[in-house]
Amino acid sequence: MVNCDTNPILIPPIWGYIFCVMKIENSVWSSLVLGMHDALVSTLGLVVGLSFADATQYIIVLTGLIASVAAGLSMMASEYLSQKAGGNMRGAFRRGIMTGAAYVFTAAMLLVPFLFISNTMIAVIMTYVVATSIIFFFNYLKSKLNGQRFWPAFFEMMMVCFIVTMASFIIGEGAKVLFGISI
Repeated sequence: MVNCDTNPILIPPIWGYIFCVMKIENSVWSSLVLGMHDALVSTLGLVVGLSFADATQYIIVLTGLIASVAAGLSMMASEYLSQKAGGNMRGAFRRGIMTGAAYVFTAAMLLVPFLFISNTMIAVIMTYVVATSIIFFFNYLKSKLNGQRFWPAFFEMMMVCFIVTMASFIIGEGAKVLFGISI
């Protein structure tokens, strides 16, 4: 476990402060997981589905950007309303902001490879590298700050992302065959 008075995991001081606040306020983790994991699953599903439906990199980025901002705002509002309905009047706004911000940040990171790589299949592979890095980093920090086991949480998130992505691949391929069109 990390002592919040020191910075033994070599992260910038401001991030150390933020994660120490998260350690103290454990409920913050659930909002971050909600936003981050939903962005991982839905954005990966979207970009993989579009890639295998033969969309261009520009269509993937534009669609991903529009969907990510809309979904991030929706997640923010949903978490806010959920917290208020659950009686958390004081923390509802902050948790809504954290959920929405985690969603938009994660989704934006997943779209970066498509900005620089024109071959969509290589961009998909790089997007998986980014997703794996996000999952690794998040679970590493959470395990260090909260004393939880790293590998089970890491593999659970990886499996959920993989299953959804494979379903999106099948849907993308099925759409091409069923409708006889390419984007």
